[in-house]
Amino acid sequence: MTRDRSESMSPRSGLAGWFDRLRYREIYRQVLGLFLVAVCAWLAAPGDTRILAGLALAALGQVFRTYAAGTIFKNRQLATRGAYSLVRHPLYLGNVLILGGFALAAGSAVLWAVIVAFFLVWYPAAVRYEDAKLERLFEDEWREWRGRTNAIFPGRIDWRAFTDAQWSPRQSLIRNGELYITLYLAACAIGLWLQSRA
Repeated sequence: MTRDRSESMSPRSGLAGWFDRLRYREIYRQVLGLFLVAVCAWLAAPGDTRILAGLALAALGQVFRTYAAGTIFKNRQLATRGAYSLVRHPLYLGNVLILGGFALAAGSAVLWAVIVAFFLVWYPAAVRYEDAKLERLFEDEWREWRGRTNAIFPGRIDWRAFTDAQWSPRQSLIRNGELYITLYLAACAIGLWLQSRA
């Protein structure tokens, strides 16, 4: 049985401990994020310009995720080039763009509020856990990288470092699963477009 991530993050008891265990389970964050994309598609209101802008933003997010996922070899080496030269957690930035884009395309203030709440509940915990794990694995190398690189939103852009990463299609699309995520998002985008026309 895999260890609960919350156990390594100063576990609390009672209701606070239950909430921590919920937030630190990666599968809940992933499934809920994908579910929210489908909800956006299902509840989309008409508005061609808004929908196209939202889907373009979501597509940018998935392209960024796909690029990042092809330059990381988890727990074996610290990724600091490519997307990881911009932020420490580029997959999370991609998720923000994807969900933000689908929320924009759906045109619902309620969905915006739900998605903001989702990010506020799950992502600070995810960042804390991942940062603690990477510091444990890579020590001073990680601390030096953290000193110059924001967690989710870029503070500076070093174009040379951003473009100086070797991207592996197999690593990104197959091993890290971005092909399946891309297909799911494309299906949701088509569904959103059709729903807005209904």
